[in-house]
Amino acid sequence: MGVIYTIWLRNVKRYLRSKSRIIGSLGMPLFFLLILGFGLNSVVSIPGMEHDYIKFIIPGVVAMSVLFTSVFSGIQIIWDKQFGFLKETLVAPVPRVEIMLGQTLGGATTAVIQGLIILVLSLFLSGNPSDMVGFLIAVLFMALIGLSFTALGIAFASQMEDMHGFQLVMNFVIFPVFGLSGAVFPISTLPPFLRYLTYLDPLTYGVEGIRAGLLGTSQINPFTSLIVLVGFATFMIFLGGYLFKRMKV
Repeated sequence: MGVIYTIWLRNVKRYLRSKSRIIGSLGMPLFFLLILGFGLNSVVSIPGMEHDYIKFIIPGVVAMSVLFTSVFSGIQIIWDKQFGFLKETLVAPVPRVEIMLGQTLGGATTAVIQGLIILVLSLFLSGNPSDMVGFLIAVLFMALIGLSFTALGIAFASQMEDMHGFQLVMNFVIFPVFGLSGAVFPISTLPPFLRYLTYLDPLTYGVEGIRAGLLGTSQINPFTSLIVLVGFATFMIFLGGYLFKRMKV
């Protein structure tokens, strides 16, 4: 546990000390919130829902912030490879799985912190305060998204050497994941074939879980979302751990 905590603390400290990283990560979520949310709020109505579009889109914007931060935290693995830190860590008499878990928890923690910043700003701008239980439910789903996609990023990063290549591959993966998640549109309005693809997207269940916590309503049962996301997070952690153990430095 000491190894996991040390790696976790290193990642969190690096994140908190990088003010430019924190501020820069706010750009795209705030763009979606201000341009799509406020821009379309008066012209878009959600069928079967009593909430404004700005309130509907907040869970998706929060999930997007967590998604991008968690996935790209995997680049830390490649960075450590190139500068020799990872090699020094791997020769230590500790299981590689513990190192991977420390990296995963560290990346997930920074992703949740980033998501919380966006969540608080979003609720403030929209004037839509959430009760404490709903807020905690949203944080739970944010943590599961963070764990799942940090492990995904580590799985990819452990098999790659080039940071630019990692960024290109991750962009190729996560933009469809975000686009099909129902973050900016209701799932019920999609054609059947796209709806089935949406149900195959693990982020969909995270978005709907956050939406259930913040708005008290969702298009997927929150317990179903929880079970699916826990299963996906578990699978990705095992896969990431397996690939990390096979990594050559």
